[in-house]
Order: sequence, then structure tokens, then C-alpha cells
Amino acid sequence: MDYHKILLIHPLGYSADKAKGDVSRMANIMPPLGLAGLAAVLDRHRIANRIIDCYCHPDSERLILDYVKDESPGFIGFSCTTSSFMDGLRIAALVKKQSPDIRVVFGGPHASALRESLMEAFPLIDYLVVGEGEATLTELLTTEASKIALIPGLVYRSPDNRVTFTGFRKPIPDLDSLPFPAYSKLTGYPEAYKLPIFNYPSVPNASCISSRGCPYACSYCDRSVFRRTFRYNSANYLMAHMEFLKRNFNIRHINFYDDQFTFNRKRVAAFSGMMRKKRLNMTFNCAARAEHLDQDLLFQMKAAGCWMISLGIETGDPDLLARHRQNPDLDMLREKVGMIKKAGIRVKALLMMGLPGETESSIRKSREYVFSLPIDDFNLAKFTPFPGSPVYDEIKQPGSDLGDFDEDWTKMDCMDFCFLPKGMTRTRLDDLFIDFYRRHFMRPSVWAAYLSMIRKSPDSWKRMMLDLSGFLKFAKKNKRL
Repeated sequence: MDYHKILLIHPLGYSADKAKGDVSRMANIMPPLGLAGLAAVLDRHRIANRIIDCYCHPDSERLILDYVKDESPGFIGFSCTTSSFMDGLRIAALVKKQSPDIRVVFGGPHASALRESLMEAFPLIDYLVVGEGEATLTELLTTEASKIALIPGLVYRSPDNRVTFTGFRKPIPDLDSLPFPAYSKLTGYPEAYKLPIFNYPSVPNASCISSRGCPYACSYCDRSVFRRTFRYNSANYLMAHMEFLKRNFNIRHINFYDDQFTFNRKRVAAFSGMMRKKRLNMTFNCAARAEHLDQDLLFQMKAAGCWMISLGIETGDPDLLARHRQNPDLDMLREKVGMIKKAGIRVKALLMMGLPGETESSIRKSREYVFSLPIDDFNLAKFTPFPGSPVYDEIKQPGSDLGDFDEDWTKMDCMDFCFLPKGMTRTRLDDLFIDFYRRHFMRPSVWAAYLSMIRKSPDSWKRMMLDLSGFLKFAKKNKRL
């Protein structure tokens, strides 16, 4: 086996035969940017690698086994969320059965959050990469086995089978030192990947991450990979990245998946100025916290091509918001939504249902608040207490009376109510969740806005029509009210 070669895998998270009926997958297939970034760094160090994205291409199991058989990589690496971890483990077992000497590596938020306990529970795993993986994985593939203990950011088994964590690696200080992700290693890129419908004006489009971490400490966010650091690419790097995507893949729209795209105002203002000057004929979306938006910056962003901003609101109940979020100010959020609309930018609200302390009253307040805002779209997620988040630790504490938690990792994807707040039942939460969306779609203004997307986002309507049977099956399956 070639221990200077690795196969990188993004697991699907469930059986391939369910992929066609997965409405969330119909609506959004995001490229594994973390793996593409790792691949680019490995390429820089002349370490052979390949990416297989099972989420985008569900029928990839045979391809994985054939590649391992034909190319004999010494390592197989998985980047996993909590919900996809068990599927990654299943694939690793199949590969190990075929090639017993291959070394299995897991990384991503689930591995970073649970570290030693995860490895102790699953002896199939040889290594866990904790935190940022670029340097740790590179060193793992280029270091003699006897010196593995010297690599920071690694969980491994010592010769006496003792699980050991080598400690946290210092964060990469300069993100501009990293190469652009190896997008060309993603089969079918960019056409095979889809942004959420009605979230873009044109195709081809793509996803990008231009910062790491978040300086805030809200209860529901996992900070196990980047911890409490916050770093970002410069405006020059960001502009070069846009030009690279336009030149090589004819990308016309970018969705920045940063937690806090506008946190550094100077960077965003400089980037906006460059976009206006370069005239790339590209648009972009981003996510922002309301605290880091002002009217002048929003006008600059609009002129630069900003098409939509996603704003984390979480809940419209002031008491529940204060319990889980820093700077819980619903009046300020309303004001910032108005500013975004005044600048001519679409607004998408990001919400959760089922936080600890949630009640039918708080859900009603949240619905009334959200429906009173001039938003264009919203996403309502089913709250999931992910390992690495403060609320996960709080819920798991002995004697906690916050509610009932069924920690089934395969269902922890924000599509199921794994956590039931005290006094709530799963059936009632599901009914209220569906009712929230039903009331949204019953409003004439909402349908008028969606109809306007025929002109503003024609590809979204095309996808909607092509996948209409799947969406209708999902709606029929969940019709309870």
C-alpha cells in the first residue's frame, strides 16, 4: 500500500436508495469544501489524493472499493458531520474488509467534538484529526509511524493500544496562505451541485467559505473545529477567488457560507469596491449577524452584486432568544431587516424550533414575529443539540430537566426532533412545524414573491418543476393538519 496516498470521502449519511426521495437533497447539494481545501493543500505537498462525494453521487460505493483495490491508497479519510458519521463508519468497515492494512482517518466537527471518547468507542478508526486539518493531515501522511505522537491535532492509538490526544494545533494565522479548494476534483462540478432553490439568480453557481470561526458563543453552535477563533481571507484574496471561479468554471453566482461574512466591515467594503471596479458580472449571497450591518455598507454590497443576505433570527420569542443568543434584540433585528430591504437586497431568515425552553406559546410568538417582517424567504430547522455546543453539554448533564434527548446520530441532521423540550411531544412539535410552513404558504404575498422568481431565478422554477413529484410526495407524507 502507498502510505503517501489518500482517498477522501464525503459520506451520504444514509442508504443510497433513499437519496432520490430526500427533499432536502433535492433543494440543496453543497460541495464538500473542507475536503476540496484539504486536497489542494495535499496537492501542494505532492501527496496523491482523490475525492469521492457520496452525498452528491450516492451510488459511489463500488467506485470506492474499486479505487482502493486498483490504486492501493494507504489511507482513507472521512469528513463527517454527526448525522453522516455512522455511514462513514459503515464504508470504512467495507474498505477494511477488502484491504485490512489501510488506515482509517476521520475528521470534521463530530470527530473534533468527541475526540478520545469517539475513538475508544469505535476501534475501526486509526486516527482522528481534530480542528483544522490541513497541516495535521499533511504531517500524518509524511511522518514515520514512530513520530506520530509529535503531530498536534491528532487522536491516535499508541503501541499499547492506549487512545491519546496530542493536543490542539495552533490555528492557521493567515488564511490567504492556503490555495483555493481543488474544485476540479469534485466530479461534475459545478453543475452537479445545487444551491437552495430561490436562493440565487443564475447558473452556474457555487459555494465558498472566506472565513473561519465565530467570536460569539450562542448556546446552539458547535465550536469544536475552529473553537473561539475568528479569521478571514483578505479582500484581495476574496476577489482573486471570485476571478478564479469565473475564469475556470464560468461561475455567475457565489453563496458565501461564512458564519459572519460582514464581521470585518473594512474587508467587506474593500471587496465591494473591487467587485464594482472589476465588473465580473457575478452576484453573491452571504450570511451575517444583524449587529454587523449598517445602511451604507448594505448599499455598497448591493452595488457589488449582493443578491441575498441570510440573517440568523432563531426565534421571535424574546425570552427564549435571550436564553440562547448573545445580543438578543428583536427590535434591532427588525430594524436591520428593513435596512437590507431598503438597499434592494433579499432577506432570508434563519430560524429554529425546539430549543430548550420552547413552548407552544413561544412558537406562536415566533411565527407572528417572523410573519410581520418583510422577509423574502426563511428556513426553519428542527433544533438539534450537536456535540461541541454548550447546550449539548447542558442537556447531557446528570439530572438535567431541559427535556428528553434521543442521541441517535443518524437522525441528528436538523430534519428530526431528536430533542424534546420539557412539556412537548414529538408529534405536537412536528404538527407545529408543519403548521408554521403551511401558514407561510397560505399568505398571498408569499405566492406573489415566489411567482416573481420566474423572472428573478428561472433555474429555481425549472428545478421545482422537474422535482415536483418528489416535493408533492414529501408534502403529502407530512400532511397532518
